[in-house]
Amino acid sequence: MPGAAASESPVFTSRLTGRRLLGSDGLSIGKVRDVVILQAIPGEPPRALGLVVTVQRRHIFVSLGQVGEMSVDGVTLDGSSVDLGRFSQRTGEILGSQLYDKPAGTGIVLDIGITQSGRRGGWVVSVLAIGQRRGLLRQANTIVPWDKYPELFDVGGPGEQIAGLRDMHPTDLANVVDSMPAAGRRQLADALQDEELADVLQEMPEQDQIGFLAGLGIERIADVIEEMEPDDAADLLAEMPTGERGQLLAAMPQDRASDLRRLLSYDATTAGGLMTSKPLIVTPDAPVAEVLARIRQPSRGVSEAAQVYVCEPPAVTPTGRYLGTVGFQRLLREPPSFPIAQCIEDSSFVRPDLPEREVAARLAAYNLVGVAVCDDDGRLVGAVTVDDVLDRLLPANWRKRGG
Repeated sequence: MPGAAASESPVFTSRLTGRRLLGSDGLSIGKVRDVVILQAIPGEPPRALGLVVTVQRRHIFVSLGQVGEMSVDGVTLDGSSVDLGRFSQRTGEILGSQLYDKPAGTGIVLDIGITQSGRRGGWVVSVLAIGQRRGLLRQANTIVPWDKYPELFDVGGPGEQIAGLRDMHPTDLANVVDSMPAAGRRQLADALQDEELADVLQEMPEQDQIGFLAGLGIERIADVIEEMEPDDAADLLAEMPTGERGQLLAAMPQDRASDLRRLLSYDATTAGGLMTSKPLIVTPDAPVAEVLARIRQPSRGVSEAAQVYVCEPPAVTPTGRYLGTVGFQRLLREPPSFPIAQCIEDSSFVRPDLPEREVAARLAAYNLVGVAVCDDDGRLVGAVTVDDVLDRLLPANWRKRGG
């Protein structure tokens, strides 16, 4: 139910417990054990952040933004990968199971209903099932709005302040972090999930990123850097001392570390130093409908979804032979069953050693939103988008000056 509106029937969290987590291929990954809810802030419903899933006896966190469908068969991912790091409950978070059986008026909480919202964040708590427990049986008497018992979602202490900060856009939160004392930064960093912290870091200058991460420990920092876009992660690692950079890379999965080492090998002022190694890559036989489905995934950034890069297998960098790019507007005008190879609009590319200003000039001259970067064998090794160029060519403190 990825397109469900907030007015649709709620999904009750206790009914998710025990369901299988399925990959987009239908294979079982693990079992859902709980739902993670963020403490409410005044005037706003509590956000449902994600699921606690058991995978080979390890509890991991899966964001609800990665869920494509919920059904009687299980909870199916939208095709994005999950972080297998161990789940740790953070400041301002409440587990659904912690609310079951809590007093609510003359009854107790039997269940929590969540619905999709149009707000950034996806899912919110909308209703509560209130009833009585008689021995081993639980009987729901009424369904009430969540705000009839708002005290259930107040964990006290600094939780409300942290919850309010976590609800901000990463750009705005990065500006707040700049004015926070060291103790407040550390508390916030401890409270954020890895992907949330990665989003905030990408809105900060590299030196500020290093200060924000200080003291978190090698394993946690490595997990956060894994969640960053490859080009941003490489820029951050490049600012670190050699020894610390080596420790972080050693703590990452081998494929991710190899990818970042390759990006770090390029001169920072060239196309190779600007590019991301993970643009949206498809093989030439992929039908238009499948490509559009990948573009629609909520985890896709605006610039990443603007165009796709068509390459012969393998569809990871460095790919097979690069064939060309297709803009998403072209895809909207083509039959769903059309192979993407028949939609290619542009087959131009640049080399990794092209100076960054020449990359910028090419984007401007041809009104491009992105350009492919290929090696001497014609394989795609990455792509440079217009926002990458702007980020590099603007003054170093542009984020603080221009918001």
